[in-house]
Amino acid sequence: MIVRLELRADHRIDRVRLFASISLHQSSNHPRFINADIQMQNDSTTPSPADRPSSVARTFRQLSRTPFVNDAVAKYYDSHCLIDSRFRRAARLLQILWMRDQGIPNAAVDERGAHLGSYLRADAAESGRNFISPQVHLLALRELLLREEDAAIDEDRLITNTLSSMPLVFNAFGPLALDTKLATAVFRQLLPEFVHSVERIAFEHSPGRRDERFLADRSAFDVAIHITTPEGEAGIVYAEVKYSEELAGPVARWRERYDQALKEVRLYKDPETALLRSPPIEQLMREHMLAQLSVDHGITPRAMFIGIAPRLNRRAGAAFRVYANELVPVANDDSTRVRFQHFTLEMFIDAIDVAGDQETADQLWKRYCDFQRVYDAALAVIAPRAMSGEPSSSGTPEPVGDTQRKPAARRAGSRSRRTQTNGQAGVSDPAEVSHG
Repeated sequence: MIVRLELRADHRIDRVRLFASISLHQSSNHPRFINADIQMQNDSTTPSPADRPSSVARTFRQLSRTPFVNDAVAKYYDSHCLIDSRFRRAARLLQILWMRDQGIPNAAVDERGAHLGSYLRADAAESGRNFISPQVHLLALRELLLREEDAAIDEDRLITNTLSSMPLVFNAFGPLALDTKLATAVFRQLLPEFVHSVERIAFEHSPGRRDERFLADRSAFDVAIHITTPEGEAGIVYAEVKYSEELAGPVARWRERYDQALKEVRLYKDPETALLRSPPIEQLMREHMLAQLSVDHGITPRAMFIGIAPRLNRRAGAAFRVYANELVPVANDDSTRVRFQHFTLEMFIDAIDVAGDQETADQLWKRYCDFQRVYDAALAVIAPRAMSGEPSSSGTPEPVGDTQRKPAARRAGSRSRRTQTNGQAGVSDPAEVSHG
């Protein structure tokens, strides 16, 4: 039996009952669930809790593909940028809609030389409006002041650019850094065989920048989660987080040390393959080697390397899968090897929700993952007459306001998504850097 599901903003799906009664047609025309997106590509990855029958059933909905935002729609919402990919264009529009919900003004032409609605106005940026809470903003400022030597933190991207993965890292991991009990509950779900408790979280971290024992460069991780394993050992989960970036380059200048490290770390089926040196996965290779070298040189007795990206950022997801396929299998009892695993951003947000911080999960979802809203906003521009005759979760563009219904009581692992209202805009700037 094939069932077609239509997503509505206030519609809730019970996955356990759904899969007990029907066979869901797995095509691109049907919604998929988050725990189907954890890709176990080879034996060097650790099984996910989502792959176990005993795990909490998650019902996190996402569209089957990224809504296509044409030039007319992008210009209407002040999000037009010629170099944007399909996903990045939709993500930019989502950020602009989020900014309007929050009453955040965007940068004017005289601030940036050209206008693009996804940048914050200077006063809004300096007051911390790029972060989901004042507490996370203060954490980001503290980390900025006490950053490691030679850390590559772009302050402008951090506080001004809504589309960058840099503020996403603080918005997603900041609440966990401020509450290690929450962090523990989240990572016990994601990595149950590796994490017993989270002790602390560091941002923009490297075990040794420009150190010849490592890679003799500035390679670093977005986040380093210091943990205790179920066996009582210390360990670190190193993370690379992507949002609209697609790992398309540019690549780092190749160093002789990379050739040496590729053989030294013993992670790859073929250390000589050009694939490891290609733009989609070269950064993952450097960071994974850095993680392995941190174990080999006694920085930590155990480590794991993880990647996180939105499910609809298919290029980032494909890069994770291709990279994982280049790794040699690791024996289950070999604790000296650093495994790689990747998650969707939706899965990470859902874990925060299940851990009990529903407010943060909702904030992150609305800001970074609610592409149903982008779909509705685009449809409101290209087909307002067609929409006027049928029910919709958003309708035509109207002044921003809180028109949402109060959500029903929430069960563990169950989320109710509400589409919000839209705003308006007009022009844009094609000249923006490819890294957000």
